[in-house]
Amino acid sequence: MANHSQFGFQDASSPIMEELVEFHDHALMVALAICSLVLYLLALMLMEKLSSNTVDAQEVELIWTILPAIVLILLALPSLQILYMMDEIDEPDLTLKAIGHQWYWTYEYTDFKNLTFDSYMTPTVDLPLGHFRLLEVDNRVIIPMESSIRVIITADDVLHSWAVPTLGVKTDAIPGRLNQTSFITTRPGIFYGQCSEICGANHSYMPIVVESTPLIHFENWSSLLSS
Repeated sequence: MANHSQFGFQDASSPIMEELVEFHDHALMVALAICSLVLYLLALMLMEKLSSNTVDAQEVELIWTILPAIVLILLALPSLQILYMMDEIDEPDLTLKAIGHQWYWTYEYTDFKNLTFDSYMTPTVDLPLGHFRLLEVDNRVIIPMESSIRVIITADDVLHSWAVPTLGVKTDAIPGRLNQTSFITTRPGIFYGQCSEICGANHSYMPIVVESTPLIHFENWSSLLSS
């Protein structure tokens, strides 16, 4: 959960989000090195007198042609690795279908026969003490911890987007089309997200709450709701 005046990311709760945070820090260090070098050369040019060495220097031209290519490679390789990791879905332990409506979500656990429910935002007047306004829902998505979860995402009316920042998940929900994503939660907890695609007047009232629990708790919950 994000805090007031927070500059960084939320604490990662999935391996993909951990990789994204590490790549973000890596890219920032590369950008910091580039800015420092440019500022140093700019200050050096302003303080030194111009000479013929700055007018014709093939070695310098060769360096500032090759160096940006090396920097791009240092950024592209880890980025491509993360992209392949995000697209790879290999034998999930649980499949969840999320359907976006104006303005609520419907969830279907396709591995169970009668496990389907709607998830609406909890109104402020009904919000229990200590819960988050505009982020709490009446029915949370319960998933087992340390299990591969595949989410199939679509919409019933207009464009939506199923996004949970701490899990590193953001996938568009498009009417007539099935998109999919996957994640693994590394710890128990409650993770909050929202619809990230402008979908109408109540766009800001479509929260997403994912609760990660131990496997035994998930089995008890699923057997209770599907019976």
